[in-house]
Order: sequence, then C-alpha cells, then structure tokens
Amino acid sequence: MIRLRQALLGLLCCCIALATQAAENSGLKRTEEIYGRKFGTALTLDVLQPVKANGLGVIWVISGGFYSDHNGINPAYCKALLDEGYTVFAVVHGSQPRFTVLEIVEDMHRAVRWIRHHAADYAIRPDRLGIFGASAGGHLSLTLGTQGREGDPKAADPVDRESSRVQAVACFFPPTDFENWSAPGDTQVGVGKVGRQFYGAFGARSDTLESRLEYGRLISPIHAVSRGMAPTLVIHGEADGLVPIYQAEIFEKRCREAGAVFKLVRLPGKDHGWPGMEKDLVQFAEWYKAHLK
Repeated sequence: MIRLRQALLGLLCCCIALATQAAENSGLKRTEEIYGRKFGTALTLDVLQPVKANGLGVIWVISGGFYSDHNGINPAYCKALLDEGYTVFAVVHGSQPRFTVLEIVEDMHRAVRWIRHHAADYAIRPDRLGIFGASAGGHLSLTLGTQGREGDPKAADPVDRESSRVQAVACFFPPTDFENWSAPGDTQVGVGKVGRQFYGAFGARSDTLESRLEYGRLISPIHAVSRGMAPTLVIHGEADGLVPIYQAEIFEKRCREAGAVFKLVRLPGKDHGWPGMEKDLVQFAEWYKAHLK
C-alpha cells in the first residue's frame, strides 16, 4: 500500500519537482482553508494570491491516480498563471482506495461551491471560474466542466446553495471514457492495465460486468458533453503510455458533434508528463484570458 501511494503521488507530482527552483511570485500570499468535512476529516485547499491579481480565480485539482496529497501543491509549478494575475485555488480531495471516483467528484463539487461562496473574500468574480489538472486531475476538471450543478436553494449550509459550474477548463492528458480506453470496448473499470492498478478508485462496483458498465458510464465525462459545457482545452502527448491519446481524440469528436468549444493540442513523442510541462501552463493562461475575461 505504501508503494502504491508513493507511485500515485509520483504521478501527481510528475514534472512539478522540475519547477521547484523557479522563482515564485514576489509577495505571493498562501492561505490554507477548510472547504468541507468528510467523516470528521477536514477537506482542504490552498489559496495562492498574487500581488497583482486580475480578479479571476482558477481551481487546481491536486490529483494523480485519484490520490490527493497536500504535498503535491507547489506554487512554482503554476507560476505562469500567477504571473498573469490569476488567484489559484489548489484543492485536495479524498483519496482512493478509501473513496471511489464518484465520491471524489462530490468533493470537487463542494470545493467549487465553497470557492464561489467565498469569492468576495479573495476579490475574484464568482461567475468566472476556471479549472485545471493533469491525468486524474484532468478527468475531474472535465467532469466539473461538463457536469457542474446548480445549488440547492433550500440547503441549510449556504455553501451548498451555490452552483458548482465552472466557466473554462484546461487540462493535461485526462481520461474521458473508461469504457473505451484505447479502442472501442476496451474497458478499464477495475480491470485491464489501468483498472487493476487503480482498483481502489472503482471499488466493488467494478466486480461484475453489469455494474462495471454502469459505473464506467457514470464516471466518463464523454457522456456529458453538450453544447453548453465549459470551453475546454486539452494538451495530450501522442506517446502517452498510461492514458492513450485515443481518449482525447474521441472526446474531441464528441465535442465537435455537439457543437461544444474544444481545442486539442497534440504533442508528438510526449508521454504521460514531460520535462518543462509547467511551461505549457502559459497556454492555460491564454485559454482563460479568452474564455474567462
């Protein structure tokens, strides 16, 4: 279990460590907040505020293999966004194997609602939120971009009255369809190379064919693509050995069919992460500039 967690954290921190020597924003303010609780355990996020903020917030999903750790937050990694004035909310969610994908998705809905409810506290616009992440973090970003929900006006907690919708998505190599991983019919829900490696993210619902197909559909954002989804940018390496570029290709096709705003940037020869990946966040900053402002 320890080795598995180390591997998951390594995936989460892929290329982030390469940015540790980069200069952080001068005067960057970092604050840790609790956005919810789960079985008595605090769910936390870090707010990274640049000196020259532009009034827009972006959510950074700290996730690799659906495992999340506060140690995965490195402000230097998102320097390209901070330099442009974006206030970054680095969200840590409940991790597998204790929590499955659908349970983790609920953490992310809660985080977006908390950020929107506290927008005035951080001088950002509540109606213009972006989101980004890599791998599992990219999947969760796509899930919020396609399936953000309105709040419950009757909720006792005012945070739960807020919407969990985001207005722009940018991510690296996200899973989009667990039922058709590298080809039609190649399911990875608890089985196959990926499914076995990250079985805890799927749990017992992946133990039978019937429940596997049902769960795969529920957690695959490709089934929620619509014309009204958040404008989405995906950067994906063509040599990705974990999440094949086929995942991006079929998502792109579905977006075109639906008339959704989508852009795929293909990187020849790149695997599941690459040296200097943090520099590609410049493209994220430009995407947000076009779709949040």
